Amino acid sequence: MNQTMRLADGAMMPRVGLGLWKIPRQETTDLVAHAIETGYRHLDSAADYGNEAEAGDGIRKAIAGGVCAREDLWVTSKLWNTYHHPDHVRPACERSLSDLGLDYLDLYLVHFPIALRYVDFAERYPPEWLFQPGKPQPAMATAPVPLADTWAAMERLVDEGLVRRIGVCNYASGLLHDLMAYARIRPVMLQIESHPWLTQLPLLRLARRYGLAVTAFSPLGAASYLELDMAEAGESVLAEEAVLAAADRLARSPAQVLLRWALQRGTAVIPKTSRRQRLRENLALFDFSLSEEEMAAISGLNRNRRFNDPGVFCEAAFNTFHPIYD
Repeated sequence: MNQTMRLADGAMMPRVGLGLWKIPRQETTDLVAHAIETGYRHLDSAADYGNEAEAGDGIRKAIAGGVCAREDLWVTSKLWNTYHHPDHVRPACERSLSDLGLDYLDLYLVHFPIALRYVDFAERYPPEWLFQPGKPQPAMATAPVPLADTWAAMERLVDEGLVRRIGVCNYASGLLHDLMAYARIRPVMLQIESHPWLTQLPLLRLARRYGLAVTAFSPLGAASYLELDMAEAGESVLAEEAVLAAADRLARSPAQVLLRWALQRGTAVIPKTSRRQRLRENLALFDFSLSEEEMAAISGLNRNRRFNDPGVFCEAAFNTFHPIYD
């Protein structure tokens, strides 16, 4: 298996990236620089993660040290919900570019199909989910912005050279059908939660029908969600017998087995870690493979268990019921 995947426009994207969600700001610069030194060439960022300036410092540190050139890196960022209005899409992209210290993004994604009321950079950045967090009973405030209008503004970013290509996150099949009906510049990427408890096979099939590559976030399942009370203690895909048996046969970690399973399904993966040993481990996926029987056993673990579900966490954390999945 090649370590890169070809996108619809012919670009080659590294299959394994470093996800920057929940990386503490004070750790991000050194972690990004070390990751690039370790061999990572794909960084998955977002305005909402709140650490793009520090990630940019890490990128500059690696480039200044001669580890790589800018052209060797694949950097993805994402448009946050409060910037969906066409007037705000370019300024949001420019803010990410400035923080990251880049002239262009390799890929820019719509983070969620959720339009929230605009919050000025000077007031709060990143603005997160709540409109007025200091008020009693704060809540989300939605904005009447059609996704088609947001996409047209994303297309202009490509026209103007700020980003090389565009895509979407957290879209379900109905939104993909709709997007493909009006897109002048088609998305090249769909980024979704996917792991053995949430295989999303119909959505993967649909994405391939439309020529979209797929990136799986949270490929290890619940680990990132425990501290957010979005997963229960004991909800561990890593502890499943089918995963442990494959890990034992291959003398690999359960995490490596899950990441390899995702790669063999044809998706890219962006595992997050702050531990340097895990950085190396998460890249070491291309000198072994799972058997057909192991792939089938792990795929058979599907429970349709979604950890990152706005229909659940928005009500629990932000006093607003806002489902996007049926």
